[in-house]
Amino acid sequence: MPEKVLYVAGATGYIGREVVRRALELGYTVHASVRPNSETAMPQNDRLILDILQTGRDKTVFNIPMGASVISCISSRTGTAKDAHNIDYQMNMSLMNCARSSDTKVFLMLSAICVQKPKLAFQHAKLKFEGALQTSGLNYSIVRPTAYFKSLTGQVKRVKQNRPFLFFGDGTETACTPISKRDLADFMLDTVQQPASWNKILPIGGPQPALTPADMAAIISEIYNKPTVTRSVSPQIFDILRTLIAPLRPISQWARDKSELMNIGKYYATESMLVWDAANGDYNAKRTPSTGQDTFYDHVLKMRETGSVETVDNDTRLF
Repeated sequence: MPEKVLYVAGATGYIGREVVRRALELGYTVHASVRPNSETAMPQNDRLILDILQTGRDKTVFNIPMGASVISCISSRTGTAKDAHNIDYQMNMSLMNCARSSDTKVFLMLSAICVQKPKLAFQHAKLKFEGALQTSGLNYSIVRPTAYFKSLTGQVKRVKQNRPFLFFGDGTETACTPISKRDLADFMLDTVQQPASWNKILPIGGPQPALTPADMAAIISEIYNKPTVTRSVSPQIFDILRTLIAPLRPISQWARDKSELMNIGKYYATESMLVWDAANGDYNAKRTPSTGQDTFYDHVLKMRETGSVETVDNDTRLF
């Protein structure tokens, strides 16, 4: 049986680390890119080779083995315009160019389902790279996941403290089919081994049914045996905050970045993370592909049993 060799970029991120872990369990030899001084974030394994990134003025050099499959988990943390261009687009372009020089078997890009209706800087940056990848001559797969569990559990601490669960509007205006990092990693690793899944855009979510914020509040309250107490927040709060800092935008990078973060907050407060049905002009849970068996309920239950609280980075959390 030929050796399975994989190169993972963005290997120290939330999904990247899980891809590396699952690939090693499945017998891959894994080459993983890490930033200097980030080596300790990776597991110890004889089949794991770390590639300490060398970043130049215009590009980053990735040492990809000849003929390896490449998985890019590269993603900006903040989503601001400069960060999105430098990471979501430019760093991915450097990776793709290195992949072309390395006779890469297939290049899998981890994108996001929200690029279906692009309004934000990071969405346009991801789409710009998606377009470049599709015309690169490489075999490719573009995976667009829905919502991650960790992006939806930031309010567990509030519920545990008997504070109200916050949602926008009435809590039923948006929905998603969240996917666990394990199920997503397995889907991505299956994809690189299946030529029938190459040269396609692949939206993917976790098990159905779709959940609204109100559903999630009820699940968290039930598991932690707390009364379901909620509080509605108007999505217009983001418009108000953006208006307040608008006079500073021409002279302040801080104001421009904060304004874009307000745009991001408004987007996630008002848009579902499901497949967009352009013909009907709505999000469609039934048309959103599902994979895996990990449910949001089981994830929160495990959090309670282990005492862990998994949340998004402080840079990007809303609550």
